[in-house]
Formats: sequence, structure tokens, C-alpha cells
Amino acid sequence: MTEPSAEMGLSALSSGTDLRSAIAARMASFERVASASDESLKRAAVAIAVVEVEAAGRPGFLLTRRAASLRAHGGQWALPGGRCDSGETFAEAALRELHEELDLRLGADRILGALDDYPTRSGYLITPVVVWAGVGATITPNPAEVASVHTIPLAEILQADAVDFVSIPESERRVIRFRINGGHIHAPTAALIYQFREVLAGRQTRVADLEQPLFAWR
Repeated sequence: MTEPSAEMGLSALSSGTDLRSAIAARMASFERVASASDESLKRAAVAIAVVEVEAAGRPGFLLTRRAASLRAHGGQWALPGGRCDSGETFAEAALRELHEELDLRLGADRILGALDDYPTRSGYLITPVVVWAGVGATITPNPAEVASVHTIPLAEILQADAVDFVSIPESERRVIRFRINGGHIHAPTAALIYQFREVLAGRQTRVADLEQPLFAWR
């Protein structure tokens, strides 16, 4: 049996009138892998916020460029997110960070599902939470954390040549790169986007073994 292509995945999602339900169904069929508790890793969560750009008629998700003044990973591409507060679930953390970074307040009813936990070289265990922002979402970036915010079309990440893998001498694991906005995004963000793309295409693809470039190891 032939696996569905990424393009077929987008076509199926775009053919109905309810994109939210279509993505929710894909997320419901995804068998999430949660990592075993590891006290050496700090829990964190990010939001993959799906939006519909009414004028363009193209669904996408929100991606930020971190403020250059941030102590950790300043100026890098990132999904809205951060460390989980004490007693906070990963879903609560993702929604809180979305509000703090982009002034976008969404309720728990907007959560469509979660992807696999991803351990980072810098000591975090990230849980990506897919949420529905819909049409007409008002976004106001917090300048202390976000330099810019971008809507990345789902069609762009579903292209066959959007992702590639390279090697580095420091690791036997493959380093993933995503081509977005004329440049490359690396793991951990690239790994999370890649798994989201695979879920949209109807595939069960694991990403915890995908490597990060050296600059992300600290």
C-alpha cells in the first residue's frame, strides 16, 4: 500500500469546509509518544497555532523570530513557547506562552492534540501542542520576547523539497533542516514542524532521534 504524499495530505485537508475538524481528526489518529520522566530535563511546551488567512485563503501556522536581546537562543526561529511553570500541564503552558508572546488568548477547547515529546541538547523536554487560532486572530508580539511573527503556509512545509537531512562529525544522528522563508530552520523547531507535517500527511513519523546543530547544544 502506498503511503499518502504530503501534497495528498494538504489536498484532503483543504477539500472540506471544516479545516479545524480535518486537522483534529488527523491529530486524533496520531499515536503520541510521551517520554519517560527524566529529572535532568526541564519540561517545556510550544504551540503550533493553526490560522486561516481569510484574504489569501491559505491555512498556515505561526512562527516567531526570537528577540535578539534574549539570553538563550536570541534571534533564532521558534514556535511560541517556553518552560512549564510548577504544577502546570504542557497544554496550559503552551496556551499561556501563546498569550504572553503574541497576546493571543485561546481556551482549552482550541487544543487539537499534542505531538511527541522532544528532548533537546540544551536540557529541555518539549511537548508541541497543536491549537486552532482560526480566522481573524489578532496578534500583538511582545517585543521583549519576539522580534517578528510570521504565518507559514501549510502548503510550504508539505512540499517534498522543504526538508532535508545533513550530517555533522559530532553526532551519528541526522541533522534535520527545514527550508522556510528563503533560509533554513533547524531542530528542535524543525523536528517539531516536521512531525506536524507528517501528521497532516497521515503518517506516523518519530523525530526524537533527529539531531540539532552545534549552536543549539547550549
